[in-house]
Order: sequence, then C-alpha cells, then structure tokens
Amino acid sequence: MDLGGVDVWGQIAVETSQMFVSEGGVIKSRFAATTIEKLPDKVILNVFSYLSHREICKVARVCKKWRQIAYDTRLWKHVSLRPEISGLHVGSLESLLQLISVRFGASLRYIELPIELITHTVLHELANKCPNLTHMLLDFSTAMQLHDFSEMQAFPTKLKYMCICLSEVIFMEGFMRKIYNFINGLEILHLIGTYEKVEEEEEEIYEVINVHKLKSATPNLRVINLYGINFVDDSHIDAFSSNCIQLECLAVNFCAKVTGSTMKTLFQRSRRLKCLLMQGTNLQSDYVMQVEWEKSSIQEFDITATDLSTECLIDMLTRIPGLRFLSAGQLNGFNDSVLKAWVESGNPRNLTALDLDSSDNLTDDALHKFLSRHGHQLWGISLSGMPHITDQLWQSVLPILTNAKESLNYKTIEGIYLVRFELTIDYRILVMGTQERLGVNIHVDQLMDGIANNCPNLERLELRWDPENLRFSDKSQKAIDILRVKCIKLKCLVLSDGRYYEIVKANFERADRLTVVRTTTCCRVSNYYLLQNYKDLIFN
Repeated sequence: MDLGGVDVWGQIAVETSQMFVSEGGVIKSRFAATTIEKLPDKVILNVFSYLSHREICKVARVCKKWRQIAYDTRLWKHVSLRPEISGLHVGSLESLLQLISVRFGASLRYIELPIELITHTVLHELANKCPNLTHMLLDFSTAMQLHDFSEMQAFPTKLKYMCICLSEVIFMEGFMRKIYNFINGLEILHLIGTYEKVEEEEEEIYEVINVHKLKSATPNLRVINLYGINFVDDSHIDAFSSNCIQLECLAVNFCAKVTGSTMKTLFQRSRRLKCLLMQGTNLQSDYVMQVEWEKSSIQEFDITATDLSTECLIDMLTRIPGLRFLSAGQLNGFNDSVLKAWVESGNPRNLTALDLDSSDNLTDDALHKFLSRHGHQLWGISLSGMPHITDQLWQSVLPILTNAKESLNYKTIEGIYLVRFELTIDYRILVMGTQERLGVNIHVDQLMDGIANNCPNLERLELRWDPENLRFSDKSQKAIDILRVKCIKLKCLVLSDGRYYEIVKANFERADRLTVVRTTTCCRVSNYYLLQNYKDLIFN
C-alpha cells in the first residue's frame, strides 16, 4: 500500500523485523506494543471502506479517533437509508438534514430514500449540499399519503440515474410536476411497480404516474426499465420511443398489458435499440411477426413466458441478423423445429448467452446437436427446468466443446514464432437441473469434475436438482477441491439445500471463500449478468 509516497506496510514490516534481546533474555520486537491505533488515518480509512454503513456506525463508537474517521465523507458516497436494505434507520428529518450537511456533502453520489424521508426540505438540502449526486432512488411503494411538495423549488440537477418505486394507490403527478424541469439530463430511468404483491381479488388499476408527461421531460434516456407495472401498456412504450432517440435498452418485464402492438414502430424510431426485455408480457405472435427484424439493431432479447407460437419464433429468429443474447424459457412453442430453422436459416453465430429454461418440447438430441455446433461460443447457458435433461447430456457435450474452442498465442524466441494452442470453454454462467423429483440419479461428482476441467473461466454455477436425486461418494471432496482450485473466478455456486450443499459449503469455507456457496431458496443464477447494460438495470 502506497499512501502519499510512503510504503506503510513495508515500513511496518521493517520495524517489526528489528529484534532485540531484553534483560530477561526474552526476544522481543521493539514494536511489540504497536496496536491498530498506531496505524495512519489513511490506512484505517481504507479498512473502514470495506465495511457496510451499519458496521461503520458501530465502529464509530469505539473512540473519538475512529468516530472522526468513520464520519469522513469519502465513506458515504453510496448511501441507502431504507432500513430493510441497509439496516440504517434515521429517526427524524432533522437528523437526516444534519447528515446531508455534515457527513454526505460533496462526496455523495448515490442515495436511497424511503417514503417518510422524501420531503421538499430533504430534497432542497440534497440539491444545495450534494452537487455531485448523480443516482437517486425514491421508494413510494408503501405510501398511503404523500408529503406536501407545493413549496418545493429545488431538486438535484445532475441526476443521471433515477429509480421510483411506485405505490398502487398514490398518484404521483403532484410530485412529478415539481421535478420535470430538473431531470432532463436523466439517462437511466427505473419505474418499479408492485408485481410481486399478489392479491386474491382483482382490484381497480390506477395509472399513478403520467408516463406521457414524463417522457417529454426526459429526452436523453438510454435505459428505461418499467418493471411489474400493472397499468403499463403498448401506448406507454410508444410514448417513450417517440421522444427518446438515444434509447439503447428497454425492459418491460412483467407488464402484463403489453402485447407488442407498437413494436414495429418502436424499432423504426429507436435505431439504437439493442436490448429488449419482455419477460412475462402478453406478446401476440402477429404483432411480433410484423417487426422489420432485418433492419433492427437488436442484440439482446428476452421473451420468456410470452407464449409466442412456433411459427412466430422461427420467423423472428431467422430474420434477426446479430442476436447475441436470447432468453426464451417457458415457451411451449420453442421446439426442435425452431432450433433447426435457426441454425439452417438464421444467424446464431454471434450468440453468447442462451436461456431455454423449462422448454419441455426440446429434445436432448436437438440440444446436443445445437451445442455441438455453437456451444463453444457461449458465455452463459441455462438448460434448467427440463426433467429429461440430465447430467448425461452435459457429460457428453463438455468434451466436444473443449475440442471445438481454440485460441492461438504467439511467442517469439530469437526470431522464431512459437504457436501454442489452448483448448478452453468461455463459459462464465451455467444453470442446469430441475427441482422436480426424477426417476434417475445425477452423478454429481463426475459432473463437477467435468465442469472444473473444461470451464476454467466459470463465474456462476447453479444446480437445481432435488437433493434426493444427487448421488455422490466419499471422494466428493476431491471433485469439489478440483472445482474450487481450477475455477478461481467462481463467485456464486447455488445448490438445493441438503447434505451435498452442506459438504460443498464447508469445503469452500475452509478455503476462506465464505460467500460463494448459496441455496436456491435465497439465490438464483441468470444470464442477465451478461447483458451489456446489466449494471444500469440493477435496482433494489
């Protein structure tokens, strides 16, 4: 560590290596009494930067020095004040106003506010004291009543990212009317609905935010995410496309009223649109087939659970020129004939991510043929939710893929070129297995060994098979060791809760990799990590 030209760790190492013999004949260091208090403030500040804000608040109670360092504005660049997310709870508006002035200041870049803290005085203070604030999340989801914004005259003006969590019953126009003049620089907009709040009885749907006015105030949007909003339909997509010529990514996942009636116009207007995510919408095949796919720039497409027909899928996939990401799970129409037509008449050569979750009408033979031909180019693949796809398919495909991928490294020794071939798979994400109880067993030791030896760049792996179907031996530790050692980039390994999960988790924890192994009850792996705008699409 080099702080201000001083090699702190090197200096400490030199000092502690200088030994002397005490009068009692005991060998000690002259710095045996050195404690953490002797470390420079910059070093302690760097240590604190790895802590959550809740932990920083705890260490601030240790002593005056640590309190002073803990309140350094550089530790408070990204702040969530939603207790359910960060564990931080601000007791009063006066306390928050003081925090903004003293602790946040010019360092603040990102802030999340719950409904009780969204007032005109707080927003005024953020606008005046935090000039570098570029990311803001406003959570109205639990609101039954808004604060009075009639006196609001200021709002942060440098926002590039804004996320608004909507309420089902609170109309936002009174608030939105006050901020329209301040948000024309927005590039990323999230409007989050209440899709996950399932009601037993259907209730009346209110359009709680005026999308048609909002689009006029935000002409520079690149990324729009409308998630699970029950009133959003094709007219709202049409509104954004009419004014946002910079649009690159549009996500309308779980907006059930979207049918695709304006998709043709969307692509005609938004020539830069490369990513379209429409999972759980009510897409109609006729509308999708009207799109001029040949002229589009679409590269990433999610049509999971949209019930498109086989004819529509073939028509679409054979006309899209450069698709690199496809999520088409839970589609009865996605069968062998679709894969065959895509290979023979389409262009899957640019494909890097494929999700065919729960595509029960695909045979293992068709998948084997497709992966044998194009599997080597994939970075992520999900073949989960299909009972007939077992470890046998993966065991047969992995060696084929290994031989299919070649990279050349050139080295020069005294003018002579040496060529070295590397046979590796670029897989970063693998999702396999089904939670249904199978009539056959999954030999997980051999599968883990095959993955470890063929996928050195693997970052995320999920095995969804029921624990009762996993068969492993006393030598499982060796296979897990190989996976852990060879897949050093592995960030997430998800397994169904059971005995094998406990064995794998203990193995990784002994190697001090405590956060890698997780259960399917709290974590799911997705190819979404491979989206070009993935970081822009993240919201809490």
